[in-house]
Formats: sequence, structure tokens, C-alpha cells
Amino acid sequence: MRLGIRLLFAFFLINGIAAFFVLRVFTAEIKPSVREVMEDMMVDTANILAELASDDLVAGRLEGGAVDSAFARHVRIYATRPIDAAIWGFSKQSLDYRIYVTDARGRVLFDSENRAVGADYSQWRDVARTLRGEYGARSTRDIPDDDASGVMHVAAPIYAPGGSATAERRIVGVLTVAKPTRTVQRFIDRAENKVLASGVLLLALSAAVGVAVTLWMVWNVRRLRDYALSVQGPAAGDRDSPPATALAVPEVPGELGDLARAMDRMRARLEGRDYIEGYVRALTHELKSPVAAIRGAGELLQDELPAADRAEFATQVVQQSERLQRIIDRLLELSKLEQRHHADAQAPVALQDCANAAVAQTRGRAGQRGIELTVSGSGASGPWEPELVTLALTNLLDNAIDFAPGGSSVRVELAGTTVAVQDSGPGVPDYALPRLGERFFTTARPGGERSGSGLGLAIVRRVMALHGGQMAVRNTAPGLRVELEFRGV
Repeated sequence: MRLGIRLLFAFFLINGIAAFFVLRVFTAEIKPSVREVMEDMMVDTANILAELASDDLVAGRLEGGAVDSAFARHVRIYATRPIDAAIWGFSKQSLDYRIYVTDARGRVLFDSENRAVGADYSQWRDVARTLRGEYGARSTRDIPDDDASGVMHVAAPIYAPGGSATAERRIVGVLTVAKPTRTVQRFIDRAENKVLASGVLLLALSAAVGVAVTLWMVWNVRRLRDYALSVQGPAAGDRDSPPATALAVPEVPGELGDLARAMDRMRARLEGRDYIEGYVRALTHELKSPVAAIRGAGELLQDELPAADRAEFATQVVQQSERLQRIIDRLLELSKLEQRHHADAQAPVALQDCANAAVAQTRGRAGQRGIELTVSGSGASGPWEPELVTLALTNLLDNAIDFAPGGSSVRVELAGTTVAVQDSGPGVPDYALPRLGERFFTTARPGGERSGSGLGLAIVRRVMALHGGQMAVRNTAPGLRVELEFRGV
């Protein structure tokens, strides 16, 4: 399972569980909260109505149908009063209070709906507790199995006149206010729907944030992965791979940024170690032959030798010393190039100028072997470093001069952003073509000797890598053709 999917799954799991419990708590608290507010208002209503009914109850005007009771008359008028109130988007068109009054024995004297006059309510919780001086309330369903048919009853004591404090007054009856809970159910339903809708919206926004955070995290992790892949050590013989493929250290925040910088430091150390190890191995192998030749010639020169032999061995020492010098010089050049990551160019450079400069540098060596150097075509101009382009062409010309037969010609052909060096020598075996450009890889010269170091084409390949170009080599029978394709503007 990918990292992004795991992060999304974990985020949705945690977010879903949290949202479930939060919404559950909210929806579970809405109904009791609304009913608590409703009960609080009914307590006030019951108490004020109890005070209004006290005189009629003590005077006995609530007996026998309460015909002469002002309180009963006003309650009945209240029940028939027209009402049309807009309450937070809901229309209220009926008055829902049921009011009944019982005497001190719990017998119903007055009922605004005339449903229970004369009934014994002394066992009902609202009446019984109030007659004992306690808070009396109850909730009863009109239909036992229907929770929506519940009716809330809140009672208040009716005191006889007299006494300076409520605690000193005698309870002579109970007034109960009843209200169906269905009248507030629509407010409860709307509140629950709003909570659920807000919860769904919050869940969607949280999901969007989770997706965004996951994508951000995965994007940065993938940048680190791509960077790690781009800077991993090259395969053997592939040290000349274009450095342009190596990404810059990704700018990521926090611990990921620390990890990126740590990876870059580790890469630099590993590259330095591998670079030194590879150079030591290759250089040791390459120096064995000339050092052995110089040592052998030197040991022989310590003996008494004919003048001709002494001259031959002295010449061998000089030649091998020159070979060592060439290896060291080119190794230094290649080492400098491999420490660079790109070419430096400030103004457009003409390939023809670089080709002419390279021909001028190698013309003397070519003349010693009777080889003619020619430049044809017109190359393009571009953002290249002239010293490096000239260095690459010089190495190609030196290599071509080594392989070209005496009296032949080496041509430098320009066409747009391409420069080709063509000789008329024997070429190289097909199996060796892919390896040309590897450090210290050489092929036999036409005379059978292996005097080259294999560093010339390695330098050319590195120069092309710094310019983002490429080197192509092919046999042309006769000769070898090396083409340099520079990246244009």
C-alpha cells in the first residue's frame, strides 16, 4: 500500500471516528436541552398562574364547573384566542397549554380542556410532589408506544392568602401547566438537521484538508525519492554521466528538509570516496606499464652498454616519462571537469571559432606525421564555454592524428550545432564502440602499440555532459567518425 493511501486512510479513520462521536453528542444533547428550556419556561408560567388562581380557589369559585371564576373565564378566552406568530421561520397558529387545578386532596376542580374535572390526580407525580412541598413535574405519553405523543406537566403550589413568606403559607391546591412535546419537536428536528448538515460539511472540508495535506506530504516525499535516485552512485564506468540528471536539493520544510540536506551531505561524501577509489585503482593500473618500462631501462643503463643501446634505452625512458606526463595532465583536466556541474557561458560562442582554435593547436603535431587538417561547413553559435569546446575538439583531433595513416587528412565538419571529426584510419572493433569514452579504455594503434591513456575521449564525453549534449561514435570504413551534438539555444 502506497504512503499516500495509508495517510488518507489513517486521516479519514481518525476524522470519521471523531466526527461520529462529536455529532452523536450534539444530536443527543439537542432534544434534552430544548426540553429543559421548555420546562424552565413552564415553571415560570405555572407559578404566575398559581398566584392568579389562588383567590378563586380559596373563595370556592372553581367548584362546580367554575362558572363564576374570573380565572377560569380568562383561561378559556386564552384557549380560543387567535394566534399567528412567526418564530424563527416556523409559524405558530395554536396555543398549546392545558391548565388544570386540583384541591388539597388532589381532586381536579378545573380543566381548561374539560377532560378530567372531578378526577383524582393525587397519585400523579406533579400533584403529589407539589402537595408535599416539593417540585412536581412529569412527562406522560398519551400513546404509550409513541414517543412523539409525550406531554410535559409542570406544577406549582397554590397558597392560601396570609403569611409573610412562602414557607409560612398553607398549600390549598395545585396548578399544573401541560404542553405537548411535539410542539417543540420541529425545532429539535431543524436543529438536528442543521447539526448534521454542518457535520457533513465539516467532514467534507476535513477530507479536503486531509487530501491536500496528504498530497503535499506525498509530493515532498516523492521529491526526496527522486532526488535520492538522481544522486545515487553511478555504475562502474559511468562516472561521465551528465550531471544535469542530478536534481537540486529539494526545498522542503521541517524534518523533510533536514533529511534532504543530510542526504546531500551523505551523497557528497560517498561521491568523494568513490571518486578517489576509482581514480586510485585506474591510475595505479595505468601507471604500471610506463613505470615498469622506466625501471627496466634505468636498471640496464646502470651497466656498461654500447652507445646505440644506451641511446635506445634513454629514448625509452624519455618516451615513457612523456607518457606519464600526458596521463597526469589529462587526469588533472578530467578531474577538474568532473568537479564541475555545468558549463559557464556569458556570450554566444561560434563553433567555427572553436574548431579553428583546435586545429591551430594540433597543426604542428599533424604536420610531423604528414596529416592535413581541414575545417568545412559553418557551425552555429550558442551559449557554450569556448575553452571547453576547444579542449574537446583538440582531444578528438589528437586521437584522430594517432589513428590516421601518414599522408591522409583529418576533417572537422560543422553543421548547425553538430561538430564531426572524421579520420581515415582503421576505426575500432564494433565491440569497443560502446566503451569509447570510458576512463583508461584504449584500443591498439595502427602500429600495434597501446600508447594512449583513454582519457582523451573521456574528457570529450565530460565536456558534452557539462553542455547537456552528447557524443556519438561510429565506424565509416575507412575511418572513425565522432560527432558532438551541442544543445541549441
